[in-house]
Amino acid sequence: MNNKYKKGWIFFLLCPPLIFLAVSYIVMLLWNCLLPEILGAKSITFWQAMGILVLSKILFGGFHGKFGQGMRELKEKKMRERMRELSPEEREKFKEAWRNRCESGFFNRNK
Repeated sequence: MNNKYKKGWIFFLLCPPLIFLAVSYIVMLLWNCLLPEILGAKSITFWQAMGILVLSKILFGGFHGKFGQGMRELKEKKMRERMRELSPEEREKFKEAWRNRCESGFFNRNK
């Protein structure tokens, strides 16, 4: 393997963990500078900041990126293929069913 490519792999492997560590440190600094004075919260350690970061990513952010985009595109492609296979009558029946589901809104489903 060429030396040029080894440097690229090292960068590729080391960059994401270093970015994660830096963002965790920034979360710790922001928490310790802002929240104790604003809300009276206790100061946190670096490891607690890392845990908060991971927890917030799981709860609020999900795991997107190229993998998530690829899965979404795959689902959309599969749905388009299914719709193409339907006859015009079946397609209209499908659309009507979704219209009925969506017109009542989220909060009026049980009424």
